[in-house]
Amino acid sequence: MSQSSSSASAYLLVPILLISALTATAVIRGPNLVSVPGLGSAINVAAPLILATYALMVLAVAGRGTVDLAIGPLMAFINVVVVRLATEGWLTSPIATFIVALGLGMMYQFLFALVVIYVRVQPIIVALSGFLALTGINLVILPRPGGIAPPFMADWGAGTSIFSPVLLILAVATAGWYIFTATSFYSNLRMMGYDERAAWTSGVKTDTVRIGAHLIAGIYAGLGAICYTALISSGDPSRGQGVTLTAVTALVLGGVALSGGRGGAASALLGAVSIWLIGYVLATFNFGAIQAFMTQMVYGLILVLSLLLTLLVPLISRYVSFVSPGGAFVVLGIIVTGIMIQVATHGTYTEVGQIAATGDLSEKYFLNAPAQVNLVGPSLSWTQGAALLAGLAILSLVFVARMMDAEAHARRLGLFMYVFILGMVAALFVAVLLESGNLPVGRMP
Repeated sequence: MSQSSSSASAYLLVPILLISALTATAVIRGPNLVSVPGLGSAINVAAPLILATYALMVLAVAGRGTVDLAIGPLMAFINVVVVRLATEGWLTSPIATFIVALGLGMMYQFLFALVVIYVRVQPIIVALSGFLALTGINLVILPRPGGIAPPFMADWGAGTSIFSPVLLILAVATAGWYIFTATSFYSNLRMMGYDERAAWTSGVKTDTVRIGAHLIAGIYAGLGAICYTALISSGDPSRGQGVTLTAVTALVLGGVALSGGRGGAASALLGAVSIWLIGYVLATFNFGAIQAFMTQMVYGLILVLSLLLTLLVPLISRYVSFVSPGGAFVVLGIIVTGIMIQVATHGTYTEVGQIAATGDLSEKYFLNAPAQVNLVGPSLSWTQGAALLAGLAILSLVFVARMMDAEAHARRLGLFMYVFILGMVAALFVAVLLESGNLPVGRMP
């Protein structure tokens, strides 16, 4: 169990580190992201991808290498049907819209499950057939982009506020998954994903569990189609095709096992947000006519590198097993939040590098002391310096203690202990030289 938990930690640490680096880069490259309209627009744009990744995650956990390549065309199919019905005046109620969207997603996934279970066709073949079929059906329903979304979605995709119906849908979808993980059905689902034959011999009704997984995936696909419709406020039969590649890449990047048995909302969310941030960062660079090519090339490279990284995770987990994903998320989250606050309050600085003395932001964000910025380099107040040194000291102490504990259980000293001892001896010699005055410090010739 300890080895499996260590591997799970390693799989989560990779997207946590990546999303932290990407968020910091995105904020620095595009400061407009750190604003109410910027965050609101980001939520609206990323929501369909996140929900599509949730749908793929449920199917991946179910095992058999089930990766629904038709997730993008399925969302586009629901989108064009909803828009076509709304344009004809047959669909105006929010409740009716949700029933149609979720019903279409569940019906397709139910048919998918029946073909896999009873016709015994490989899931990848069914998914590819669905991709081709839905792509053609979408063009029959709506030959070209157009139409009007239901009237109640008029302001959903505006992005003028962070707290929007799209964010509520994301929150409900994520909370619903965690409520689902507390049920015995989820335990049976993971058991089936790890080893379907062993689950069947243990009394698990594997066919029923697989159908249930597909129905849940259909719900997520329907919710993603609603967010997609709210984003573009019309119908588009072709844009959903690009969602498939990005969603599969996000799934792998988040550490979800395509072989089954491992995955969750946290992994899918981290992977999807990372993919969106990659696209956002690439958009800040002007590649001209090859912008789309660069984006797709980067997605493909990330997919290949992520698959290769899964082979190294068992080796990496031996050295990072003492690192908690939750702790890493908190520490990196504080650092990234500090960068976001710095970018958001950058406008309060004057040309000479001094922050406005009458700003409430300095009292709120800079620990009751305005940050002093000069042309040579940033200088901190005593409160900020003490807080920074205390944080670094605590992190260093925890890191050293955990590494020493890991080394104590080893049969022989590892590289860390030799480096640590060498560093302590070097620090001792430096301290002795400083005390004796033989080491000049700060003296001008």
